[in-house]
Amino acid sequence: MDSVTYDVVVIGAGPVGENVADRVVRGGLTAAIVERELVGGECSYWACMPTKALLRSAAALRAARRLPGAREAVTGDLDASAVLRRRDSFTANWSDDGQVAWLDSAGIALYRGQGRISAERVVEVTGADGAAISLTARHAVVVATGSGALVPDVTGLRESAPWTSREAAAASEVPGRLAVIGGGVVATEMATAFASLGSVVTVLARDGVLPQAEPFVGERVTRSLRDAGVSVRLGAEAASVHRDGDDTVHVKLTDGEQVEADEVLVATGRTPNTQDIGLNRIGLQPGAWLRVDDTLRVVDGAGALIGDGWLYAAGDVNRRVLLTHQGKYQARAVGDVIVARAKGEPVQDGRWGRHVATADERAVPQVVFTDPEVASVGLTAAAAAAAGLRIRVVDYDLAAVAGAALHADGYQGHARMVVDEDRKVIVGFTLVGPDVGELLHAATIAVVGEVPLDRLWHAVPAYPTVSEVWLRLLEAYGR
Repeated sequence: MDSVTYDVVVIGAGPVGENVADRVVRGGLTAAIVERELVGGECSYWACMPTKALLRSAAALRAARRLPGAREAVTGDLDASAVLRRRDSFTANWSDDGQVAWLDSAGIALYRGQGRISAERVVEVTGADGAAISLTARHAVVVATGSGALVPDVTGLRESAPWTSREAAAASEVPGRLAVIGGGVVATEMATAFASLGSVVTVLARDGVLPQAEPFVGERVTRSLRDAGVSVRLGAEAASVHRDGDDTVHVKLTDGEQVEADEVLVATGRTPNTQDIGLNRIGLQPGAWLRVDDTLRVVDGAGALIGDGWLYAAGDVNRRVLLTHQGKYQARAVGDVIVARAKGEPVQDGRWGRHVATADERAVPQVVFTDPEVASVGLTAAAAAAAGLRIRVVDYDLAAVAGAALHADGYQGHARMVVDEDRKVIVGFTLVGPDVGELLHAATIAVVGEVPLDRLWHAVPAYPTVSEVWLRLLEAYGR
């Protein structure tokens, strides 16, 4: 078997792996990346980009219909075929030629095939033709293999050929009826998308709608989904699933009721893509999430480093935060710390240091592209209280902000900030309403920067914009 040596070998060429390799090469080291599917990963072809493309056209249409003048110019309904074609353009029709060209331009070597750790610092790559090559890393191996959809053990579900997030994002046709098992981000976004494309959608939300968010978020999204014609069954749980000879899917609920659909989407969680990457060769459990230390080096069940700390894990696979932007954030820290250790430079591993991912615990931003949008960063009120913080919760009706009234007739929304009363800083911020995702970064900066409320009074929001909610929240808090 041929063998090639690089400074760093990365398993997984999604956005996380690409960013690790890029930082390593920019730092003066050599890097190889291994990919068994498409370069660009889940986000480029089956998640972030195609799903937001599915959602955007309907959002633009809703926005136009909420404004007199624009409303009268809208003469038709959404063109589902055009939406799917636009989605296809964002995936480059599931071709990774452009991403491969970028790797080449960045000086990153690509090896296609299944990568498996075979020994310390050694990754064996088996190509589709069965040919194998051995890659040795002088300094580090990084696992960036991401996660896949979890299909729960519901009787008959797997045999019924369910959709996961991949099939939903890449659907070539709009089903007449779609049943969605789950109530989280994927479930609500895809329910929003396919309802707008013409499907009759039923959401089976056993644990509620967006249960990890502030309670008012789930309430508003549920109401909006129902207004759009979606049947939202709170507390409903699938007991069994069967696809009959006519290709109709029958979902039997635990209460005995039955839901019929043309497709069933399973959106109940994620599982790590670590089943076949050689973890057993280094004493770890295949198929398990990887535990990491502060600088994202893999540790065993007892918390001890693997060997001398040559193995890293970034992105979904370490289960810290399952979001693309946080995975890329981790990737930058990993790439930089590998370079620092390779060159004998100081490692900045203190809180908010360059080589750690502190924001994973304290300031994770997220936008859910439902109607209305949900934007949040940091802790919910419940999470902050559970963490032992002495908090004050300040709420404000977004509809009362002048900029919101101008943005759309009948604008409805809500804002909440969670204040750590001992330090007088914001530790959590949530917005729900049309287009609130574009307001989120200001809140992220306030949380990450731990900006005192007294200083925030001097951050004057422009009038008349929806950002004026910052002033209203501070006024409600008092000075």
